[in-house]
Amino acid sequence: MTAYIDVDVRPILRAGGEPFSVIMAALERLEPGQGLRLYATFKPIPLFAVMADKGFAHSAQPLEGDEWEVLFTPAEPPKKEPGVSPSTDWGFAPWPEPLVKLDNRDLEPPEPMVKILAAADKLGPGETLSALLRREPVFLFPQLEKRGFRWLGGFLPDGTTYELTVRAPI
Repeated sequence: MTAYIDVDVRPILRAGGEPFSVIMAALERLEPGQGLRLYATFKPIPLFAVMADKGFAHSAQPLEGDEWEVLFTPAEPPKKEPGVSPSTDWGFAPWPEPLVKLDNRDLEPPEPMVKILAAADKLGPGETLSALLRREPVFLFPQLEKRGFRWLGGFLPDGTTYELTVRAPI
């Protein structure tokens, strides 16, 4: 039977905050075989893909007042290189210079994701765009992959700017 650590992000969400870092910090504290019990003010569907990538299955049940309890249980972790989209058929050939450069550091979610997806949809086959962000765009990655885009990303040496490069399907 899985032991769960409780993480209640409802107060953070009610205050208009972003609980992702709290959830990831709790995830770091898990012992092998432990799971996470999350309480939220909405069904956190985008988080399901993020947690699946980290090796967790989920089950969600509604609570009173449109709130949710979600159990994240350890599952077989996926085999993929962190920071690189799973679609790595591009080999080691260099990507072309970005045609579009976006600075989304001053935008509030979901604006960065909306602008990146809109710009990516205008790219020609194999073309790239780059974007600067305040945080790792974990909810954007599944959307890019669904559309067939590949991506590379990571924090710049300043530790506060995340640089993302997106490549259109060839």
